[in-house]
Amino acid sequence: MRSISLPIISFFGVLALAMLACAVPSVDSLLNPMPKDDFSNSKSGWGTGTDESSSVEYANEGLKMIVNQPFYVTWSTPSTDVYENVHIEVSVKNESADPQALFGIICDEQGSTASFYYVGVTREGYYGFVKSADGQADVYLKEGNSDVISAAAPDSIRIGLDCGGGSLTLYVNGQQIDSVKDANYTSGVVGIFAGSDDENTGTTVTFDDFVVTKLGQ
Repeated sequence: MRSISLPIISFFGVLALAMLACAVPSVDSLLNPMPKDDFSNSKSGWGTGTDESSSVEYANEGLKMIVNQPFYVTWSTPSTDVYENVHIEVSVKNESADPQALFGIICDEQGSTASFYYVGVTREGYYGFVKSADGQADVYLKEGNSDVISAAAPDSIRIGLDCGGGSLTLYVNGQQIDSVKDANYTSGVVGIFAGSDDENTGTTVTFDDFVVTKLGQ
C-alpha cells in the first residue's frame, strides 16, 4: 500500500494557491465578534467564485469547494477581520473522488498575501500542519497519519483547530490529533480550504457550521 505522505508532500511542494476573498485587514477588527456561520444565507460574506481551476459557491446550505487542477488549493474567508488566540471548528462533508483530497482550516492569514497557517486532513488519515509564506515554498511544520481521522473522514467529519499562543493543535470529532509550535504569525484572518493532489483532481467538499471562539472559552 502506497504511503500517503509522499504524494501529499509533492502536492504541497508545487501547489498553486487561489484566494477568492482578500483585503488588508484593520487592526480594529481584533475587537469584532467571533464569526459563526451555518451557510444558510448565501449573502453571509464568504468569498466565492468559479474558474477553470476551482469553484467556491454556496450550495445546499453549505459552502462547497471543487478543485479541478492537480497541485491546487483554493480557500475562502468570511471577512477580512483579524483574530488572535482562537479555536476554530467546521464540519466537512467529503464527496471527493480523490482519496487524498485535503481539506481543513486556515488561520492567521496576513491580509491580501498568501501567508498563513493551514491545517488539513484526508480521507486516508493523513494530516498536515503547513506554513505558507507569499512567494516562498511552503514549510511543513508537522505531518503524520491517524487512525482516528481515517475512521471518521470517509463521509463527514468535524475538524477543530487551536490557533494562538505560538502553537497549533488539530482536533477531529473532538479528539486531539497532534500539535506543533510556531510563532511566525500571531494574528490574522480565518478561513477554510480544499486541495487536490498530484494524480487526481476529484476534490469536492462542502463545509458547514463554521464557528470561532476565543481560546480557553
